[in-house]
Amino acid sequence: MTTLKCIAVDDEPLALDLVCAFIRQTPFLELVGRYGSGIEALRGLHEHKGTVDLAFLDIQMQELTGLELARVLGPDGPRIVFTTAFSQYAVEGYRVDALDYLVKPFNYEEFLRAATKARNYVERQQASQEAAPATEEDHLFLKAEYQLVRVAFDDILYVEGLKDYVKVHLKSTPKPLLSLMSLKTMEEKLPPRRFLRIHRSFIVALDKIEAVRRLTVQIGGFTIPVGDQYKDAFMQFLSRWV
Repeated sequence: MTTLKCIAVDDEPLALDLVCAFIRQTPFLELVGRYGSGIEALRGLHEHKGTVDLAFLDIQMQELTGLELARVLGPDGPRIVFTTAFSQYAVEGYRVDALDYLVKPFNYEEFLRAATKARNYVERQQASQEAAPATEEDHLFLKAEYQLVRVAFDDILYVEGLKDYVKVHLKSTPKPLLSLMSLKTMEEKLPPRRFLRIHRSFIVALDKIEAVRRLTVQIGGFTIPVGDQYKDAFMQFLSRWV
C-alpha cells in the first residue's frame, strides 16, 4: 500500500486538530507537518524539499489563503485537498488542480473518501511513470472530474477547445471528457503522426476522418471546419491521404 506524506494547514486550531487526528487515524497517511497559516506551510514545505505528497489546505486564511498557496506551489507541489466552509470554492479549487474538497464540518468517512481518491491518483501516476516505453505511445492520462483517467489514443475522435478547458470526444462513449487545460497543451500531449490541429478550437484523430469536403472534415457524424492558418498542414495531410 502506498503511504502518502501529508501536511495539514488551517488557521483554526480546532479544525487543524481534527484534520491531524483524521490523518493519524488513516493507515496510508503519514503526518509530517501541521501549520496554522499559509506562510508557515510555505516554510515547512521548503524544509521538506519536495517530499510531501498531499496537503489538506483550509481556503480562508489570513495573509495567504489556501487558493493563493496552491497557486504558489504550482503543479510541481504536493497534491491538494481543500477544506472549506463554503461549497462555492469547488470551482476555484478545480482551477488550481485540487484533487478534492471537503466542506466543513466533515466527518471521518468523508475525509477517508478524499484521502483514498488522493492515494489512487498517486498510484496511477506512479504506474504511468513506470510503464514500459512501448506502452507510452498508446495512451495519455487526463485529469477529469477529480480523478486521473487513462485515455487510449485509439479511442479519441477529436478534441474541442473551450477557453481553459478541453472536451475530449471518444468513440467508446457519447459523453466527452472535460479536462482543465489549454488546447495547445493537449496538442503537445498527442502524437503528431496520429493527430492534427485543423482549427483554433479543434484537434482531430487522422485515422477517424470519415470524409473531407470543402475544407471540412466529418468525424463521428460531426462536421469540423479547417481554419485558415491550418490549411497548409491539412492539405499536406490530404495529399498523402488521397
